[in-house]
Amino acid sequence: MNPGLARTLAWLLLYIGLALAPMIVALASERPPPRSLLVESGAMLGLLGLGVLSLQLVMSGRHRWFGAGFGQDNLLQFHRQTGQLAWLLVLAHPLTLIIGDTGFLAYLDPREDLLRAMSLIFVLLAITTLLITSLWRLALGLTYETWRTLHATLSLLVVATGLGHALLVDHYIAGIPTKLALAMLIAIPLLLLLESRLLRPWRLRQRPWRLVERESRPSGAVRLVFEAHGHAGMEFKPGQYAWLTLGPSPFSLQQHPFSMASVASRADCLEFIVNQVGDFTETLSDVEIGTHAWLEGPYGVFTMDPNAGRRTVFIAGGIGITPLISMLRSCADMGCKQPMWLIYANNTKEETILVDEIEALQHQLQLSVTNVLTEPPDDWQGETGYVDADMIRRTLPEDADDIDYFVCGPPPMMDSMEPILHKRGVSLRRLHSERFDLI
Repeated sequence: MNPGLARTLAWLLLYIGLALAPMIVALASERPPPRSLLVESGAMLGLLGLGVLSLQLVMSGRHRWFGAGFGQDNLLQFHRQTGQLAWLLVLAHPLTLIIGDTGFLAYLDPREDLLRAMSLIFVLLAITTLLITSLWRLALGLTYETWRTLHATLSLLVVATGLGHALLVDHYIAGIPTKLALAMLIAIPLLLLLESRLLRPWRLRQRPWRLVERESRPSGAVRLVFEAHGHAGMEFKPGQYAWLTLGPSPFSLQQHPFSMASVASRADCLEFIVNQVGDFTETLSDVEIGTHAWLEGPYGVFTMDPNAGRRTVFIAGGIGITPLISMLRSCADMGCKQPMWLIYANNTKEETILVDEIEALQHQLQLSVTNVLTEPPDDWQGETGYVDADMIRRTLPEDADDIDYFVCGPPPMMDSMEPILHKRGVSLRRLHSERFDLI
């Protein structure tokens, strides 16, 4: 999702202010005698690292108020980058102090202070483990559930231990008022993490769903339809997604995000179409009808307002068609008459999903469809290769202010499409994009 420039700058300023909060608390109290530049810099790096680590807990908690209008995909990318920044800050903190004054080596010596030394060593090892397992989860063979447990546990322990270290050092964080201020500040993201992992599933217990339809598609995808059981369901906007948990309890490590593919007018009946490409998704074709499910959402700002009546271009790659099919179905449900164009790219004809649904929508909407295959059969009559600037020029009308663009697909496709559309003259306010790689 591409938020506006003003909104992005405002959000970044908020983030920077919150990340600097531990440092501000320390500097607002009575300052101790100054030390060398390297030592003072090392101390500030530690406080900044604590602030960045604390915000990592907030970003991973799917709090709508924190990322309102910014987009969960953007937050995820930012979360990954700031995770690496946090690792650098935590590593630079002791190194800078030791370079400035070798006497700080004693902080790592268990003979001097066992608790202080072990907490420092634990934080360094834990945050390195967090970084390695997050960047190379698939290469390490970690299942999503295993990684999620490890990530949440280590994140909580790293921030709590980092806070304890800051309170024990007792240099800038001296005096009861300063210690209480810092503890209360860091307690907020710790409590938010617990809210997302414990209180939120507890509340979901009152809003169960049941699987009422399951259909395996020749493409390898599976279609799942859930009905609300004992409640009104989930109101959502076309293009949004929810986190799905299957089983008798919402307290589960198995929780995965999927876009709604159904019309937005049916809050009590939600449809998902999922590509079976992972440990969890490969089990979905065997889920029994009547299975309990729990849906947390809706999330996402990659949404369309069918009432706007604006001409619309949809560009999808693979499973990225699912949020767009919700938009198209919702437009058909509301009787929209404006012209629309869909470019739908896949590797092979066999991998293409929702063929019949898209054909039916062409009869209900003023919808022009261009199918693209990178590995076409001999009798293929559609476009071939990758979606590029020439194909955009051939298949779409001239750009105009009354045309909105919705683009969703794998990262390589997004990396190529966004610059092409910008060069075409599509403004940020009319370009809505989402990378389909939330996990």
